[in-house]
Amino acid sequence: MSTPVISYSPVILSVPGRPVDLQVRVSAPATGTDLPVILLSHGHGFANNLSSLNGYAPLANDWAARGFVVIQPTHLSSRTLTKVVGDAPGAPYFWRSRAEDMSQILDQFDLVENAVPQLAGRVNRDQVAVAGHSLGGFTTTQLLGARITDPDTREIADLREPRIKQGIVLAAPGRGDVLNGPMADAIDFARTIDFSTMTTPALVVIGDKDDSQHFTDLGPDWHADPYHLAPALKSLLTVFGAEHLLGGIQGYDAAETTDEDPQRVAAIARLTAAYLHTQFNPGNTAWQEASEELAALAGTESK
Repeated sequence: MSTPVISYSPVILSVPGRPVDLQVRVSAPATGTDLPVILLSHGHGFANNLSSLNGYAPLANDWAARGFVVIQPTHLSSRTLTKVVGDAPGAPYFWRSRAEDMSQILDQFDLVENAVPQLAGRVNRDQVAVAGHSLGGFTTTQLLGARITDPDTREIADLREPRIKQGIVLAAPGRGDVLNGPMADAIDFARTIDFSTMTTPALVVIGDKDDSQHFTDLGPDWHADPYHLAPALKSLLTVFGAEHLLGGIQGYDAAETTDEDPQRVAAIARLTAAYLHTQFNPGNTAWQEASEELAALAGTESK
């Protein structure tokens, strides 16, 4: 995309009780009004800055160039904060705090919008989507209505955010009753995930080579559970040949990308943006046009 993009960070939000301030990056097209919003939740991963507001540039930049305001928080689970937050309640994954970060951004949106030069007055706050990859995908499903039973309190955690109207779920964990890999106990909070309450519309994106054996032996189809087990108004995009990092969406030229493919990343960015444009504006045919064009390349399948 050749559209100029403004990227501004950090915008610092004070959150009572949070071990550190919430820092976010905001990316937006240099021109345009009535811009919809995407809240982008990073994954966990082994890299430092890719799991923070500095990651996922291939998606954030492309989405901004396509007319979205993209807001990326640094969740407490980020490796950039490990020495700061230590063993604070919720460590190391902070599954509850991650979802709460997104609600905090919406609560303090006046501050966010006014902090970014040339952005005030250009945002459509009624058109808010959430997107997330891997653990960020888990966060996304919670914000869309999926519930879990808190392993510490045994209470049902309902973190649905009603101001979020659409979702993009990228390579998220599936149902928890099939967790049997060597890392299964590390995400015990995911064992009781219930997608039956995930009623907000969403596009679920999976790679057909994303075999997360460290969590389950169910195979790549496990990542499609948020599509199959959630109520209707969901779409599924299967990316052929894609592994867990979907071609490298978490960062340009990242060494840990095992399936690096810039064209695959560009296709995912375009399709997800088109999906949201059509969902927010039903008369917009971007989703149908992008799906038909890219299906002809035999690299993706959507339904």
